[in-house]
Amino acid sequence: MKISKAPKIALEVALGLMLVGLLVYAFWPKPLVVESELITKGPLVVTVDGDGRTRIKDRFVVSAPVGGQMERIALRPGDKIQLASRITLVTPIEPPLLDARSKAQAEAQVRLARATESQASSRVRTAEAALQHAKAELDRMRQLEKLGGSTKSALEDAELAARTAAAELDSAKFGVGVARSQVEVSAAALLRASGKEGENQATVEVKSPVDGAVLRVLTESAGVVMAGAPLVEIGDPAGLEVVLDLLSPDAVLVKPGAETWLEHWGGDARLMGRVRLVEPSGFTKVSALGVEEQRVNVVVDFSTDAADRASLGDGYRVHARIVVWQKADAIRVPLSALFRDGDAWAVFVVAGERAQKRAVEIGHRAERYAEVIRGLAEADRVIVHPGDRLIDGGRVVASQR
Repeated sequence: MKISKAPKIALEVALGLMLVGLLVYAFWPKPLVVESELITKGPLVVTVDGDGRTRIKDRFVVSAPVGGQMERIALRPGDKIQLASRITLVTPIEPPLLDARSKAQAEAQVRLARATESQASSRVRTAEAALQHAKAELDRMRQLEKLGGSTKSALEDAELAARTAAAELDSAKFGVGVARSQVEVSAAALLRASGKEGENQATVEVKSPVDGAVLRVLTESAGVVMAGAPLVEIGDPAGLEVVLDLLSPDAVLVKPGAETWLEHWGGDARLMGRVRLVEPSGFTKVSALGVEEQRVNVVVDFSTDAADRASLGDGYRVHARIVVWQKADAIRVPLSALFRDGDAWAVFVVAGERAQKRAVEIGHRAERYAEVIRGLAEADRVIVHPGDRLIDGGRVVASQR
Protein backbone atom coordinates (compact mmCIF):
# COMPACT_ATOMS: atom_id res chain seq x y z
CA MET A 1 0.00 0.00 0.00
CA LYS A 2 1.45 3.39 -1.10
CA ILE A 3 1.44 6.25 1.52
CA SER A 4 0.56 9.76 0.25
CA LYS A 5 3.21 12.45 0.67
CA ALA A 6 0.66 15.31 0.97
CA PRO A 7 0.40 15.37 4.79
CA LYS A 8 4.17 15.35 5.10
CA ILE A 9 4.52 18.28 2.71
CA ALA A 10 1.79 20.20 4.51
CA LEU A 11 3.55 19.65 7.83
CA GLU A 12 6.83 20.89 6.44
CA VAL A 13 5.14 23.96 4.97
CA ALA A 14 3.47 24.70 8.30
CA LEU A 15 6.73 24.36 10.16
CA GLY A 16 8.43 26.64 7.64
CA LEU A 17 5.73 29.29 7.95
CA MET A 18 5.97 29.09 11.73
CA LEU A 19 9.74 29.55 11.58
CA VAL A 20 9.38 32.54 9.26
CA GLY A 21 6.78 34.03 11.57
CA LEU A 22 9.08 33.59 14.56
CA LEU A 23 11.91 35.25 12.68
CA VAL A 24 9.67 38.15 11.60
CA TYR A 25 8.44 38.58 15.17
CA ALA A 26 11.99 38.47 16.53
CA PHE A 27 13.28 41.14 14.16
CA TRP A 28 10.14 43.32 13.90
CA PRO A 29 10.77 46.81 15.40
CA LYS A 30 9.34 46.96 18.90
CA PRO A 31 7.73 50.14 20.31
CA LEU A 32 10.16 52.29 22.30
CA VAL A 33 9.31 52.86 25.93
CA VAL A 34 9.54 56.61 26.52
CA GLU A 35 8.71 59.07 29.29
CA SER A 36 6.29 61.87 28.50
CA GLU A 37 4.95 65.01 30.14
CA LEU A 38 1.81 67.01 29.55
CA ILE A 39 2.08 70.58 28.26
CA THR A 40 0.48 72.84 30.86
CA LYS A 41 -0.22 76.50 31.39
CA GLY A 42 1.09 78.03 34.59
CA PRO A 43 3.53 80.46 36.21
CA LEU A 44 6.99 80.79 34.70
CA VAL A 45 9.72 82.76 36.45
CA VAL A 46 13.12 83.57 34.96
CA THR A 47 15.82 84.44 37.47
CA VAL A 48 19.45 85.48 37.54
CA ASP A 49 21.22 83.56 40.29
CA GLY A 50 24.35 84.44 42.20
CA ASP A 51 26.14 84.23 45.53
CA GLY A 52 26.65 87.29 47.68
CA ARG A 53 27.32 88.50 51.18
CA THR A 54 25.53 90.66 53.69
CA ARG A 55 26.90 94.10 54.51
CA ILE A 56 26.02 96.72 57.08
CA LYS A 57 24.96 99.84 55.20
CA ASP A 58 26.37 102.49 57.54
CA ARG A 59 29.63 101.69 59.25
CA PHE A 60 32.10 104.08 60.84
CA VAL A 61 35.73 103.67 61.84
CA VAL A 62 36.51 105.72 64.94
CA SER A 63 40.08 107.00 64.86
CA ALA A 64 42.36 108.53 67.45
CA PRO A 65 41.85 112.32 67.31
CA VAL A 66 45.35 113.03 68.60
CA GLY A 67 48.54 111.10 69.08
CA GLY A 68 49.33 109.98 72.60
CA GLN A 69 48.99 107.28 75.24
CA MET A 70 45.71 105.35 74.86
CA GLU A 71 43.93 103.37 77.55
CA ARG A 72 43.01 99.76 76.82
CA ILE A 73 39.67 99.46 74.99
CA ALA A 74 37.27 97.26 76.98
CA LEU A 75 34.68 96.94 74.21
CA ARG A 76 34.20 93.66 72.35
CA PRO A 77 32.61 92.88 68.97
CA GLY A 78 28.84 92.75 69.38
CA ASP A 79 28.69 95.16 72.33
CA LYS A 80 25.96 97.79 72.06
CA ILE A 81 27.12 101.38 72.20
CA GLN A 82 25.25 104.66 72.53
CA LEU A 83 25.85 108.01 70.91
CA ALA A 84 28.56 109.99 72.75
CA SER A 85 29.44 107.09 75.07
CA ARG A 86 33.11 106.66 75.89
CA ILE A 87 35.30 104.34 73.83
CA THR A 88 38.66 105.16 75.36
CA LEU A 89 40.85 107.98 76.65
CA VAL A 90 43.97 109.34 74.96
CA THR A 91 46.52 111.43 76.80
CA PRO A 92 48.19 113.54 74.13
CA ILE A 93 51.89 113.96 73.80
CA GLU A 94 52.72 117.60 74.46
CA PRO A 95 52.87 119.16 70.99
CA PRO A 96 54.81 122.21 69.90
CA LEU A 97 52.82 125.34 69.25
CA LEU A 98 51.59 125.65 65.71
CA ASP A 99 53.27 127.99 63.29
CA ALA A 100 51.08 130.32 61.26
CA ARG A 101 50.75 127.94 58.34
CA SER A 102 49.93 124.86 60.45
CA LYS A 103 47.47 126.86 62.54
CA ALA A 104 45.70 128.02 59.38
CA GLN A 105 45.46 124.40 58.23
CA ALA A 106 43.99 123.33 61.58
CA GLU A 107 41.45 126.14 61.44
CA ALA A 108 40.55 125.09 57.89
CA GLN A 109 39.95 121.55 59.17
CA VAL A 110 37.53 122.94 61.75
CA ARG A 111 35.69 124.93 59.07
CA LEU A 112 35.57 121.86 56.83
CA ALA A 113 34.15 119.76 59.65
CA ARG A 114 31.45 122.36 60.34
CA ALA A 115 30.59 122.57 56.63
CA THR A 116 30.31 118.79 56.54
CA GLU A 117 27.96 118.94 59.52
CA SER A 118 25.79 121.52 57.73
CA GLN A 119 25.74 119.37 54.61
CA ALA A 120 24.75 116.31 56.66
CA SER A 121 21.95 118.27 58.36
CA SER A 122 20.69 119.37 54.95
CA ARG A 123 20.70 115.75 53.83
CA VAL A 124 18.55 114.86 56.85
CA ARG A 125 15.99 117.50 55.89
CA THR A 126 15.97 116.23 52.30
CA ALA A 127 15.54 112.64 53.50
CA GLU A 128 12.68 113.65 55.80
CA ALA A 129 10.89 115.36 52.91
CA ALA A 130 11.46 112.32 50.68
CA LEU A 131 10.08 110.02 53.38
CA GLN A 132 6.94 112.16 53.81
CA HIS A 133 6.39 112.11 50.04
CA ALA A 134 6.93 108.33 49.89
CA LYS A 135 4.47 107.73 52.74
CA ALA A 136 1.86 109.92 51.07
CA GLU A 137 2.36 108.09 47.78
CA LEU A 138 2.06 104.74 49.58
CA ASP A 139 -1.22 105.80 51.22
CA ARG A 140 -2.54 106.90 47.83
CA MET A 141 -1.57 103.60 46.19
CA ARG A 142 -3.22 101.63 49.00
CA GLN A 143 -6.45 103.54 48.46
CA LEU A 144 -6.27 102.99 44.70
CA GLU A 145 -5.56 99.30 45.24
CA LYS A 146 -8.67 98.95 47.40
CA LEU A 147 -10.74 100.60 44.66
CA GLY A 148 -9.20 98.43 41.96
CA GLY A 149 -7.40 101.33 40.30
CA SER A 150 -3.86 100.13 40.96
CA THR A 151 -1.89 96.96 40.41
CA LYS A 152 -0.18 94.88 43.07
CA SER A 153 3.17 95.63 41.44
CA ALA A 154 2.63 99.38 41.72
CA LEU A 155 1.73 98.99 45.40
CA GLU A 156 4.87 96.94 46.02
CA ASP A 157 6.95 99.62 44.29
CA ALA A 158 5.43 102.27 46.56
CA GLU A 159 6.15 100.16 49.65
CA LEU A 160 9.75 99.70 48.49
CA ALA A 161 10.12 103.44 47.94
CA ALA A 162 8.84 104.12 51.48
CA ARG A 163 11.24 101.61 53.02
CA THR A 164 14.12 102.99 50.99
CA ALA A 165 13.30 106.57 52.06
CA ALA A 166 13.20 105.49 55.71
CA ALA A 167 16.58 103.81 55.36
CA GLU A 168 18.01 106.92 53.70
CA LEU A 169 16.77 109.04 56.62
CA ASP A 170 18.44 106.71 59.14
CA SER A 171 21.66 106.88 57.13
CA ALA A 172 21.48 110.68 57.00
CA LYS A 173 21.04 110.86 60.78
CA PHE A 174 24.06 108.61 61.21
CA GLY A 175 26.00 111.03 59.00
CA VAL A 176 25.03 114.00 61.19
CA GLY A 177 26.33 112.20 64.27
CA VAL A 178 29.64 111.47 62.59
CA ALA A 179 29.97 115.06 61.35
CA ARG A 180 29.29 116.52 64.79
CA SER A 181 31.86 114.20 66.31
CA GLN A 182 34.39 115.32 63.70
CA VAL A 183 33.71 118.99 64.56
CA GLU A 184 34.41 118.29 68.23
CA VAL A 185 37.59 116.37 67.42
CA SER A 186 38.90 119.08 65.06
CA ALA A 187 38.13 121.88 67.51
CA ALA A 188 39.76 119.98 70.39
CA ALA A 189 42.86 119.29 68.33
CA LEU A 190 43.15 122.98 67.37
CA LEU A 191 42.81 124.14 70.99
CA ARG A 192 45.32 121.61 72.20
CA ALA A 193 47.93 122.45 69.58
CA SER A 194 47.42 126.18 70.14
CA GLY A 195 48.15 125.82 73.83
CA LYS A 196 44.74 127.22 74.80
CA GLU A 197 43.41 124.19 76.68
CA GLY A 198 43.07 124.14 80.36
CA GLU A 199 44.49 121.42 82.57
CA ASN A 200 41.15 119.62 82.65
CA GLN A 201 41.33 119.15 78.89
CA ALA A 202 44.71 117.40 78.89
CA THR A 203 43.10 113.99 78.28
CA VAL A 204 40.97 113.53 75.16
CA GLU A 205 37.89 111.35 75.51
CA VAL A 206 37.13 109.33 72.35
CA LYS A 207 33.35 108.99 71.98
CA SER A 208 31.01 107.02 69.76
CA PRO A 209 29.62 109.17 66.93
CA VAL A 210 26.42 107.07 66.60
CA ASP A 211 24.14 104.53 68.25
CA GLY A 212 24.97 101.01 67.14
CA ALA A 213 27.13 98.00 67.89
CA VAL A 214 30.84 97.34 67.83
CA LEU A 215 31.76 95.40 64.69
CA ARG A 216 35.52 95.18 65.19
CA VAL A 217 38.09 96.37 67.69
CA LEU A 218 41.03 97.45 65.57
CA THR A 219 43.37 98.62 68.35
CA GLU A 220 42.69 96.87 71.64
CA SER A 221 45.76 97.08 73.85
CA ALA A 222 46.91 100.15 75.72
CA GLY A 223 49.84 101.98 74.21
CA VAL A 224 50.97 104.92 72.18
CA VAL A 225 48.86 105.62 69.12
CA MET A 226 49.34 108.03 66.26
CA ALA A 227 46.75 110.63 65.39
CA GLY A 228 44.31 109.07 62.92
CA ALA A 229 45.01 105.47 63.98
CA PRO A 230 41.82 103.35 63.61
CA LEU A 231 40.46 102.18 66.98
CA VAL A 232 37.03 100.56 66.54
CA GLU A 233 34.48 100.02 63.78
CA ILE A 234 30.84 100.75 64.65
CA GLY A 235 27.61 100.09 62.71
CA ASP A 236 23.96 99.18 63.02
CA PRO A 237 23.53 95.38 62.62
CA ALA A 238 19.84 95.84 61.76
CA GLY A 239 20.73 97.95 58.71
CA LEU A 240 21.82 95.05 56.51
CA GLU A 241 21.95 94.85 52.73
CA VAL A 242 23.17 92.16 50.34
CA VAL A 243 25.92 92.68 47.76
CA LEU A 244 26.07 90.27 44.82
CA ASP A 245 28.82 90.15 42.23
CA LEU A 246 27.20 89.00 38.99
CA LEU A 247 28.68 88.37 35.59
CA SER A 248 28.20 91.53 33.53
CA PRO A 249 25.89 89.81 30.92
CA ASP A 250 23.61 88.76 33.82
CA ALA A 251 23.78 92.17 35.51
CA VAL A 252 22.52 93.81 32.30
CA LEU A 253 19.22 91.93 32.75
CA VAL A 254 18.70 93.15 36.32
CA LYS A 255 16.66 96.31 36.95
CA PRO A 256 16.32 98.34 40.19
CA GLY A 257 13.22 97.25 42.10
CA ALA A 258 13.41 93.63 40.88
CA GLU A 259 12.06 91.07 43.33
CA THR A 260 14.81 88.95 44.90
CA TRP A 261 14.68 85.62 46.74
CA LEU A 262 17.45 85.06 49.29
CA GLU A 263 18.14 81.39 50.05
CA HIS A 264 20.77 79.09 51.61
CA TRP A 265 21.59 81.62 54.32
CA GLY A 266 21.28 79.11 57.16
CA GLY A 267 17.60 79.49 58.04
CA ASP A 268 14.64 77.47 56.79
CA ALA A 269 12.59 80.38 55.43
CA ARG A 270 13.21 82.18 52.17
CA LEU A 271 14.01 85.86 52.73
CA MET A 272 12.67 88.50 50.36
CA GLY A 273 14.37 91.58 48.99
CA ARG A 274 14.39 94.18 46.22
CA VAL A 275 17.26 95.36 44.05
CA ARG A 276 18.23 98.89 45.03
CA LEU A 277 21.26 99.48 42.85
CA VAL A 278 23.12 98.00 39.91
CA GLU A 279 26.53 99.66 40.12
CA PRO A 280 27.50 101.45 36.89
CA SER A 281 31.11 100.26 37.02
CA GLY A 282 32.31 96.67 36.78
CA PHE A 283 35.53 95.00 37.87
CA THR A 284 37.71 92.07 36.84
CA LYS A 285 37.71 88.93 38.97
CA VAL A 286 39.69 85.72 38.42
CA SER A 287 37.55 82.59 38.79
CA ALA A 288 38.61 79.36 40.51
CA LEU A 289 39.61 78.04 37.07
CA GLY A 290 41.91 80.99 36.48
CA VAL A 291 39.60 82.71 33.98
CA GLU A 292 39.25 86.50 34.09
CA GLU A 293 35.60 87.54 34.39
CA GLN A 294 33.96 90.94 34.25
CA ARG A 295 31.61 91.28 37.19
CA VAL A 296 29.24 93.94 38.53
CA ASN A 297 28.06 94.55 42.09
CA VAL A 298 24.28 94.47 42.60
CA VAL A 299 22.93 95.79 45.93
CA VAL A 300 19.74 94.28 47.39
CA ASP A 301 17.67 95.67 50.28
CA PHE A 302 15.77 93.27 52.55
CA SER A 303 11.97 93.30 52.38
CA THR A 304 11.69 90.72 55.17
CA ASP A 305 11.34 92.11 58.69
CA ALA A 306 14.56 92.33 60.71
CA ALA A 307 13.11 89.98 63.35
CA ASP A 308 12.87 87.16 60.80
CA ARG A 309 16.58 87.49 59.94
CA ALA A 310 17.94 88.36 63.36
CA SER A 311 20.61 85.64 63.15
CA LEU A 312 22.16 87.17 60.03
CA GLY A 313 25.21 89.32 60.59
CA ASP A 314 27.72 91.33 58.62
CA GLY A 315 29.66 89.43 55.96
CA TYR A 316 27.41 86.34 55.93
CA ARG A 317 27.00 84.31 52.73
CA VAL A 318 23.62 84.13 50.94
CA HIS A 319 22.42 82.79 47.60
CA ALA A 320 20.17 85.16 45.66
CA ARG A 321 17.71 84.64 42.81
CA ILE A 322 16.71 87.89 41.13
CA VAL A 323 13.47 87.81 39.11
CA VAL A 324 14.09 89.32 35.67
CA TRP A 325 10.87 88.08 33.97
CA GLN A 326 7.70 86.29 35.02
CA LYS A 327 4.32 85.33 33.58
CA ALA A 328 1.40 83.82 35.47
CA ASP A 329 -0.17 81.82 32.60
CA ALA A 330 2.65 80.81 30.27
CA ILE A 331 2.44 77.65 28.16
CA ARG A 332 5.42 75.65 29.40
CA VAL A 333 7.51 72.91 27.83
CA PRO A 334 10.16 70.97 29.79
CA LEU A 335 13.68 71.87 28.75
CA SER A 336 14.49 68.15 28.68
CA ALA A 337 12.03 67.68 25.80
CA LEU A 338 13.73 70.23 23.51
CA PHE A 339 16.42 69.42 20.97
CA ARG A 340 18.01 71.24 18.05
CA ASP A 341 16.75 70.43 14.55
CA GLY A 342 18.98 72.43 12.27
CA ASP A 343 18.67 76.08 13.32
CA ALA A 344 15.34 75.59 15.10
CA TRP A 345 14.03 73.92 18.23
CA ALA A 346 11.88 70.78 18.02
CA VAL A 347 10.12 68.24 20.23
CA PHE A 348 8.57 64.80 19.81
CA VAL A 349 4.83 64.80 20.46
CA VAL A 350 2.95 61.60 21.35
CA ALA A 351 0.26 61.12 18.67
CA GLY A 352 -1.59 57.91 19.46
CA GLU A 353 1.10 55.22 19.49
CA ARG A 354 3.50 57.20 17.32
CA ALA A 355 6.15 59.86 17.95
CA GLN A 356 5.64 62.94 15.82
CA LYS A 357 8.46 65.49 15.41
CA ARG A 358 7.24 69.06 15.63
CA ALA A 359 9.08 72.36 15.27
CA VAL A 360 8.49 74.84 18.09
CA GLU A 361 9.36 78.43 18.85
CA ILE A 362 10.31 79.18 22.43
CA GLY A 363 10.66 82.41 24.38
CA HIS A 364 12.04 82.84 27.88
CA ARG A 365 13.78 79.92 29.52
CA ALA A 366 13.69 79.21 33.25
CA GLU A 367 15.40 76.53 35.34
CA ARG A 368 13.20 73.58 34.21
CA TYR A 369 10.76 74.98 31.66
CA ALA A 370 10.70 77.22 28.60
CA GLU A 371 7.92 79.48 27.35
CA VAL A 372 6.18 78.19 24.20
CA ILE A 373 5.49 80.88 21.61
CA ARG A 374 4.35 78.67 18.75
CA GLY A 375 4.08 74.96 17.90
CA LEU A 376 2.49 73.43 21.01
CA ALA A 377 -0.82 73.78 22.75
CA GLU A 378 -2.06 73.04 26.23
CA ALA A 379 -2.74 69.28 26.77
CA ASP A 380 -0.21 68.17 24.13
CA ARG A 381 2.05 65.40 25.43
CA VAL A 382 5.75 65.62 24.67
CA ILE A 383 8.51 63.05 25.09
CA VAL A 384 11.19 64.04 27.57
CA HIS A 385 14.79 62.94 27.16
CA PRO A 386 14.35 61.76 23.54
CA GLY A 387 17.09 59.28 22.61
CA ASP A 388 18.92 58.64 19.35
CA ARG A 389 16.70 55.64 18.56
CA LEU A 390 13.57 57.78 18.50
CA ILE A 391 12.48 58.70 14.94
CA ASP A 392 9.63 60.68 13.44
CA GLY A 393 6.65 58.31 13.09
CA GLY A 394 8.22 55.60 15.25
CA ARG A 395 6.04 53.47 17.53
CA VAL A 396 6.24 54.36 21.21
CA VAL A 397 4.80 53.33 24.54
CA ALA A 398 4.65 56.49 26.60
CA SER A 399 4.66 56.54 30.38
CA GLN A 400 3.42 59.66 32.11
CA ARG A 401 4.99 61.78 34.78
